Amino acid sequence: MRPLLLLALFLSACAPSLLPFDPGRLPDPADWDPKPAPLEWWYASGHLGQYAFHFAFFKAYPPRDYQGMGLLGWLFPGPFHAVHLALTDLRTGERTSLEASSFPKGEAQVGPGPTLALAGFRFFRQGASFRLEGGPLALELHPLKPPVLHPPGYSGTEETGRMYYQSYTRLLAQGQVLGKEVEGLAWLDHQWGDQPSGFQTTWDWFGLHLSTGQELMVYRVKDAQGQVVQVLGSLVDRVARPFPVRLEPLGDWTSPSGRRYTLFWLLEGPGLRLTLRPRFLEGEILSRTTRVAYWEGPVLGEGSLEGQPVLAQGMGEFVAGSWRP
Repeated sequence: MRPLLLLALFLSACAPSLLPFDPGRLPDPADWDPKPAPLEWWYASGHLGQYAFHFAFFKAYPPRDYQGMGLLGWLFPGPFHAVHLALTDLRTGERTSLEASSFPKGEAQVGPGPTLALAGFRFFRQGASFRLEGGPLALELHPLKPPVLHPPGYSGTEETGRMYYQSYTRLLAQGQVLGKEVEGLAWLDHQWGDQPSGFQTTWDWFGLHLSTGQELMVYRVKDAQGQVVQVLGSLVDRVARPFPVRLEPLGDWTSPSGRRYTLFWLLEGPGLRLTLRPRFLEGEILSRTTRVAYWEGPVLGEGSLEGQPVLAQGMGEFVAGSWRP
C-alpha cells in the first residue's frame, strides 16, 4: 500500500491549482489571456462572402472521475488542448471539418495575448487586432466595437457550472480562404470556468449580426436531464445590455448519427420577433478530440425590431451531449 500512497501524494502535488469561479469578481472585457480554469475556450466565427467558418481552441483539465479515468486522470493532469475548424461553402453547402488534439503529450503553445498554437493552427493578438491561421484560413480580425461582458458576466448556474463570457461581437475579417481574397464580418468569444460542458451541461446558442448594426447573443443552458435552467440574451450597441428573450422551437432535424437538433426557431424579445433557420441542415460535428456531439453552422433570420424590418446573420450552436468514438 505504501508505494501507492506515495504515488498518490506525488501526483496530488503535481496537480495544478485551478482558479475557483467567483461571480462577484468579473473579468476585464479586454483581458483575453489564458486563465488557470478547469475549462477555457477561444472561439471565432464569421461570414466571408461565399464562405462561413467557425474555429475553436479548447484548453481543459480532466476531472479526476471523468468517465472512470481513474489513474489516467492523475497521470495526465493536463491541461489538454484541442482545435476545431469547420468551413462551409455557402453556394453548395460543402463542409470541411478539421480537428487536432494535444492529448496526451502533444505540443501546444498557450500564452498571454492570447497566443495560441496547435498542429499548424495559430490564433493570436496582433496590436489592436487578431490573426487566425490554419488549414484553409489566413485572416486578420479587426474589432469594430469594444469588447463586452455578456450580462451577468457569465453563463450557467451553480449546479451546472459557470463560465465567464466575453466577446468582440463585430469585427471586420479580411484575408484568404483557400487562397481566395475574402472580406466579411466575424464574432469572437472567450469563455472559462468550472462547467463540465457537453457532459453535465448542454446548450443552444446564437451569435447574430443584425442589419441595424447591433448584435444579439442568445444562450439557453440545459442541465444533465435536458431541462432548461437558464436563458440569457444580450443586445450590443457599444456595450452589452440584458435583453430578455424567448426561444420557441419550430422544427427539428435528425442527423445521420440519429441525434435530433432543433434548427428552426422563433426568437422573441422586447420589440423583437425573429424567425431563424440554418443555411444548410447538415452541420453535426462528432468530435473525437472533445468527445462531444454538436451542431454548428451558419444561420439566417428575418423579422422586425421596434416595428422596422430586420435581418440577422450569424452562427448557431446546439450541443447534444457527450459521445464515445
